[in-house]
Formats: sequence, structure tokens, C-alpha cells
Amino acid sequence: MDFIEELTWRGMIHDMMPGTAEQLKKEMTTAYVGIDPTADSLHIGHLVSVMMLKHFQRCGHKPIALIGGATGMIGDPSGKSLERNLLDEPTLRHNQAAIKAQLSKLIDFDSTAPNAAEMVNNYDWMKEQTFLGFIRDIGKLITVNYMMAKDSVKKRFSGEGEGMSFTEFTYQLVQGFDFLTLYETKGCKLQLGGSDQWGNITTGTELIRRKAGGEAFALTCPLIKKADGTKFGKTESGNVWLDPNYTSPYKFYQFWVNVSDEDAERYIKIFTMLDKATVEALIAEHREAPHLRKLQKTLAEEVTVMIHSREDYERAVAASSILFGGGAEALKAADERTILEVFEGVPQFKIDFTQGNDIPLSTLCTEKAAIFASKGELRRLIQGGGISLNGTKVAEPEQAVTAADLISDKFLLVQKGKKNYFLIIAK
Repeated sequence: MDFIEELTWRGMIHDMMPGTAEQLKKEMTTAYVGIDPTADSLHIGHLVSVMMLKHFQRCGHKPIALIGGATGMIGDPSGKSLERNLLDEPTLRHNQAAIKAQLSKLIDFDSTAPNAAEMVNNYDWMKEQTFLGFIRDIGKLITVNYMMAKDSVKKRFSGEGEGMSFTEFTYQLVQGFDFLTLYETKGCKLQLGGSDQWGNITTGTELIRRKAGGEAFALTCPLIKKADGTKFGKTESGNVWLDPNYTSPYKFYQFWVNVSDEDAERYIKIFTMLDKATVEALIAEHREAPHLRKLQKTLAEEVTVMIHSREDYERAVAASSILFGGGAEALKAADERTILEVFEGVPQFKIDFTQGNDIPLSTLCTEKAAIFASKGELRRLIQGGGISLNGTKVAEPEQAVTAADLISDKFLLVQKGKKNYFLIIAK
């Protein structure tokens, strides 16, 4: 497979230095992507550059994931208007281990193949640097004029945000030094990243040219935005994380299955490993019958299985079906966390529900939990077939509800009509 051809049809190339394609055709090439370690999980905003590494390795080249331990202590100004919080070393080391575990599901670190991936942390070489040594050996090679010309710097100097500290101004030198170090120690000749990193990456290629007399290359992917122009990967509750403790597989699946048609056509190319013929056939099929959401369902399946597991995907689908006619069986299979996520925001009632304490449904839903204004209203709705308990239609208002009816030993779900849900939680 040809890396450039693969990324081109997927819409994953924004800028590329001349000679990059020729370098990749010439030999197995080493490339790196820098990853911000300010959390102990990646989020889906990181996935674009990680997918680049995945394709890179699949095409026979060697990927390096660089954890920005040192740069995480500084803060990258690219695309930002404010400085970020700085981290201590124990936190950075913990974050690095967590990120490697996530990356190991996507790229191969463990095989004996010559193109097995590596992970490095720029703190390991930066901690040996002295300030005087750095400005003597590296700072003198790049002019302030060159640094000021970068877009990420110009924006901050033109009044965007609160200006830029000297610490952040030097960031591109530190990132350039990373590239130089990897060039000298790992033979790394290519850096991959988002388009907002172009200035920092090319500073690295310039350092390699001036300090080592070598040639290195840069390739960036577009910054992904939603079709409506808003930021990709953000929801009302914040980032969509890869760690299931921060974003559950159910919510992760929901993010992908609910993207717009236009976004689904782009995302299926960027975030899955499906080949060109399969993707084109899926897009054509979706355009014929967009109401079936075939593209979104396939995208959600591929990404959820890749990041989590087939089992997590199937649970997420089952949980989703609860709201769309999945009935009693789907509810019984759901765990406590899934129930709370699926019915987040619906009216909830906490009641005492001791073993052996049978409660007539009419009493439960009027006196214990104020779901219906009166028992008369409940009876009328039951006669019209409009009430369900745990996904099963209710035929008798005085039916006994017991602890055995509790889902996951904790929940009762009352449904009024098609869309009105009420969650009773046993204390």
C-alpha cells in the first residue's frame, strides 16, 4: 500500500513538504506524531493523527508516538488563545502509561517486525538540557524573525487572547529539538500532525537542515470540524474520551451514530480502516436511502469495536434499542450504568423497596412516585394500551410490583405513551 495514496483518497492530507512521497517510496521510513499528555486518556480529537500512524505502519513504515512530557510542562500555543495548566512529572508518567495502553489497541508496539512502533517521551532528553546549553546549541540556529513569521505566533501577537509568554514563544524550538533528536537517534525523517502544527514541524525540518545537514519532511492532516463549523469531538458534556471510565462505550457509540450525513461521509474515510471500494459502496447505498442511516451505523460499529470491543459495541446497540422498541429483553440485559445513561434526564423517583414488599402498580405510580395525577388517569391509560412497565404492556392497574421486577436489582422503568419515561430507583 502507498501511504500518500491511501491518505489522499481518505481526505487526510492538508500540507506536505516536497519530496515526502519520494522519501516514502525510497525506503522504510520512520515518522512520529506528538501527543499531548495533559490527561490520562486520549479523546477522539487525537484519533486523526493516531489513524495516520496506523496507516503508516500498515504501509510498511515505522511509527513513533512521542509523549510531550517536556512540552506538556510548557504549553503549545498552536490554535489556542490562553496558556494551559502545567503538569508535574508523576502525573505525566501516569498519563504516558495510560495513553500507551490505549495506543496499543491501534498500533503494534510488541512485535519483532522492523517497523514495530515505539513510544518516547521528550522529557527524557529535555531534562538533561541546561538553559545556556539549549540557547547556545539550538537557539542560535533559528532567528526570531523566522519564529515570528509562524501563524501560531502571529495570531497571539495580534491581540488574540492575553498575549504570549516567553515560555510559549520557545515552544516551536523545543518541538523542533524533538524532531532533531529523533532524527539523530532513531533516523526519524518525517513528522505527522494536524495542520495547526505545520509551523512547529517545519521549524524542526529547518533545525535538522542547519544542525545536522540532513533532510527531513512534514505532512499534516486537516483539522476536523463538523459540517456546521463547530468543533469536532465535543459534546455538551465535554470531550468524547477513549477511556470508558470518562466516556462509556454507549455514549461513545451514540456520538458516532448521531453524526450528520455530510459528516458521516467524511468520518467513514478518516476514522475506519474500511477500504476505498467498501466506503464508496456504503456512501452510494446511504444516499439511496439516507433514512436508514446505514453510514452512521457502520461508522459507529467500526470505531466502537476498534476503540473498545465487539462486546461493548453489541451492548451499546442493545442499550440504544431500549429507546427504540427493544422491549423487556433489552432492558433486562442492561447494566446499572447503561440504564442511568440511557435515561439520563428523565424524571426519577427514589423509593424504599424491601424484599417481600409487594406494591400495587396504581399505588406505586401515584402515591410512592408522582408519575400520574390520579389512579383514574392511570386506569384510563392502561385501558388504552398506553402504559408499559419494564418494556411490557400493563393490563391490570392493581398488578403487584415486587423486588423481583427490579432491573439490575435497582430500577423500574415506567413508560407513558411512546416517549415519556419515568425511572423508579429502589433505595
